[in-house]
Parts: sequence; C-alpha cells; structure tokens
Amino acid sequence: LEYRGYDSAGIALNDNNEIDVFKAEGKLENLRKLLEAPTCKRFAPRLGIGHIRWATHGKATTANAHPHLSNDGRLVLVHNGIIENYQDTETAVHLIDREYKKRGSLEEAVIAGVKQLCGAFAFCIMHKDEPDKIIAVRQNAPLIIGLGQGENFIASDIPAIIGKTRNIIHLADGELAVVRRESVEVKNLNGENVIKPVE
Repeated sequence: LEYRGYDSAGIALNDNNEIDVFKAEGKLENLRKLLEAPTCKRFAPRLGIGHIRWATHGKATTANAHPHLSNDGRLVLVHNGIIENYQDTETAVHLIDREYKKRGSLEEAVIAGVKQLCGAFAFCIMHKDEPDKIIAVRQNAPLIIGLGQGENFIASDIPAIIGKTRNIIHLADGELAVVRRESVEVKNLNGENVIKPVE
C-alpha cells in the first residue's frame, strides 16, 4: 500500500521478547534499506505491525512516524485516521497504555481507550506482555482481516493481502478483532462476540 503515504514509514516487530521499532523518513524504500542493512539487528518476529504515513499532523520526521510506543516501550500502536478530541495520535498510545496498567488486559484496555476517542481511526496494537496477539479496532476508517493458513493479516485495503489469502472479514465501525496466528475473534465495544461472514 505504498501509495497510501510518502512522508514516513515504520514497522514494529514483536521478537526476542521485546518490541523492536524501525522508522524512516520518506518513502517506503528508505525503511526497506534500513531493515536490509547489515547493522540492523533483527530476530525472528512472531508478530508485526507497520504503517506508511501522510503527515497530516506534525512534520514528516522519523520521530513523528508510526508506530508509536508507550513510554515504557511495552505497548505499540499504528493509526490510520484522525483523532478529533486531541491534537495527535501519540495520545492514543498513552491513553491505551494507561488503561492497560489499570486492567492488565490488552483487549479491555483498547475497548476502554477507544470509547474516550472521537474521530476516525483504524488501530493495530501490540503489547510485549501479550505476544500472541494483535488487537485491531475500527471507527470511521477502513480495516479488513485476511484469513490465512497458520497466519492472519490486518490491512486497510484489499491490495495489501492479495497473494496472501482470498478470504477476508470486513470489520464494521465499533468492532474489534483479536488476531492470533491461528484464530480471529471479532467483538463489539461491549466485549461481546460478533459472528462475521467470511467473504
């Protein structure tokens, strides 16, 4: 989905029992070069989230690139959309991190956090202490889940998963997906399971 943004790109990998974040200014090619450099220390990732960005808020810099990390580096988030009741997306990662520290559950923290946000957002969120899952949540921004064999995908548009799978679930506004390697659970923001058709 390189056409979706040219200002910066980043990826977070949940590997080596840590979340490692790599970011680069400019086009996706700059991130690719960073990751392919011999000095880039990487381990075998179990999960990853990435984002390419148009700089709608803040300058097109590495610091403003997604993914955003919590202060302790344990929670990481990418966001497509605009938060209307605060000036930037970094607030969202700190809000959800605060809720995680209260609740000890990533799913519950995301539900509690997004209920406090106004605007358009599609989030993908990982936490170091829950290394088997990615939480995806949608409100007024596109998000799909691709179902594979021993792997699952989250994307903002179908071209991102062409060649990986032909089976998808469209999340609706106010729905959250708990995505693991072998399973996908969809819930509403009350935590209730939602049965979604596979297309």
